[in-house]
Amino acid sequence: MPGLYLLGLLVSITGMVVLDARFRLFFWRAPWRAAAVMVVGVAFFMVWDVAGVALDIFFIGPTRLLTGVLLAPDVPLEELFFLVLLCYTTMDLTGFVRPLVARAFRRGSDA
Repeated sequence: MPGLYLLGLLVSITGMVVLDARFRLFFWRAPWRAAAVMVVGVAFFMVWDVAGVALDIFFIGPTRLLTGVLLAPDVPLEELFFLVLLCYTTMDLTGFVRPLVARAFRRGSDA
């Protein structure tokens, strides 16, 4: 079923947005900085993907789950949304873990 993978990515990104909004982890903490980090991260990995395609490392295999829309040769539209999800998940995880680590270091220095 074409588009199923994109739908799954959009549902996952929506979940990351909900977590971010609820716990103020990334965009809801510092929106301009978050936007810059997201753009740089997605751009980096998109260049990585294009280089991988040029070196015949990455390619689109046969699948009926993709929409068929290509951003570049062997770079499907879904790859952009996957990279957004990858960066968003990483930054939400960083926003969640950072206070825990800081708290653990403060407790360790009290002992």
